Amino acid sequence: MKVGETILKRGDRQGTSHLFKKSLQLIGAFLLTTLLVGAVPIVKPPANMQVLPDFATLFEQASPAVVNISTLSTPKNNRSQFYGPGGEDLPEIFRRYFGVPIPDEPSGGRPQPMSLGSGFIISDDGYILTNNHVVDGADTIIVRLSDRSEKTAELIGADKRSDLALLKIKSDRKLPVVKMGRSDEVRPGEWVAAIGSPFNFEYSITKGIVSAKNRSLPSDSYVPFIQTDVPINPGNSGGPLLNMSGEVIGINSQIFTRSGGFMGLSFAIPADHVSWAVEQLKDKGYVTRGWLGVAIQEVDRDLAESFGLKKPMGALISQVVPGGPADKAKLHPGDIIVKLNGKDIMRSSNLPMAVGVITPGKKAEVELIRNGKRKTLNVEVGELPDEHGSPAERKAKPDTRNRLGIQVETLNDDYRNKLRLDDDARGVVVISLASGIGRSIGLRQGDVITHLNNEPVETLKEFDETVRKLPKDRSISMRVVRQGRPAYISFRLTD
Repeated sequence: MKVGETILKRGDRQGTSHLFKKSLQLIGAFLLTTLLVGAVPIVKPPANMQVLPDFATLFEQASPAVVNISTLSTPKNNRSQFYGPGGEDLPEIFRRYFGVPIPDEPSGGRPQPMSLGSGFIISDDGYILTNNHVVDGADTIIVRLSDRSEKTAELIGADKRSDLALLKIKSDRKLPVVKMGRSDEVRPGEWVAAIGSPFNFEYSITKGIVSAKNRSLPSDSYVPFIQTDVPINPGNSGGPLLNMSGEVIGINSQIFTRSGGFMGLSFAIPADHVSWAVEQLKDKGYVTRGWLGVAIQEVDRDLAESFGLKKPMGALISQVVPGGPADKAKLHPGDIIVKLNGKDIMRSSNLPMAVGVITPGKKAEVELIRNGKRKTLNVEVGELPDEHGSPAERKAKPDTRNRLGIQVETLNDDYRNKLRLDDDARGVVVISLASGIGRSIGLRQGDVITHLNNEPVETLKEFDETVRKLPKDRSISMRVVRQGRPAYISFRLTD
């Protein structure tokens, strides 16, 4: 019995020891948990914390007003003299995305599909905004609505400088519209979305953030672009850039690329700039811009030091156009414009944008630095002359009733200065185009026509007389000078 009792007592001691160890472990775990919970406070989300954006609702609200745009154009064998697949030779590696090109089959001169892009309805009676490069050169513009119905659109007006085009379709019902927002209220870092037809995948939505504002691109000195990282590809051209309230804050227009596809940099025309231009496009079919008549350059650190500035700023005048607004106001080469109407001009690229939105004929207050001293002058802003001619020469509405569907003006000194042509250059300048043979063969505003049907044309009168005598159903040649480069274009008239 003693042996058994001894074994039993030993077992009791072992069991008691085991239970004691377990208790200590549980108490330790409890104390550790208590200490940790007490040491690490529970973080509550701030009351103003933003939730993730609701892109699904945004798409449902905005997409009915987004349209797909396709164009038809009569192919010309010699159009490649001026227009390659990448468009103009833009500086560095900026490229517009000109819609989705569709290969042309031999058609015997019949209109063929040319490109695809996007747009959006801005009024319930059928006004549509898109990029100019989407519809440029088109004989027929076809708009496909969200219900898959198709309408033929009329080109109301276009502006190559800002890459805007205003279309109009007829409808027996009120159409869905998008609401225009305020691009000046947009902040870098905000969520934005694009709706369009990349590579003809209709009604695709992509999202990103605003990367920067007021970007000046080498190809467009009159538009303060919004930079985003929203994925944009061919076919998105002309589509809306939307904020999270479903308001249009820009029109997708350009990309920065080495590969031809999206690389994280896309650019949109600001809505504020669009609203300013739309009223002019509705009223007269083109956009009028202010003009100072100066050549400017950036002020770098060395130039700032040489002119006595504490830091680089402003736009340095390197040349004044004789007889222009700046010349009449006594501005001189070497003047540095630092303010326009009270607005700081920090970079030279800011000046054309600020001047362009001023109505020609209005006074502008120019603050400049001359010989190290600040000086303020009043300048009567002129009208940028290379798009439509001087106000005295231009009619209220473009006269496009001639057989080519274009309006021209005699090449004068103002045009020669802006187009950088020799003093002895002769011809007529294209200032507007309607749908017709002129647009289909690829003529542009600013082109200089020097010969037509092998006859020289130096005045408006000579041009009109030559156009009236052009033969039908026979190849006709036209010599055109663009950016100082001459080339011949051939075409046929059927009327």
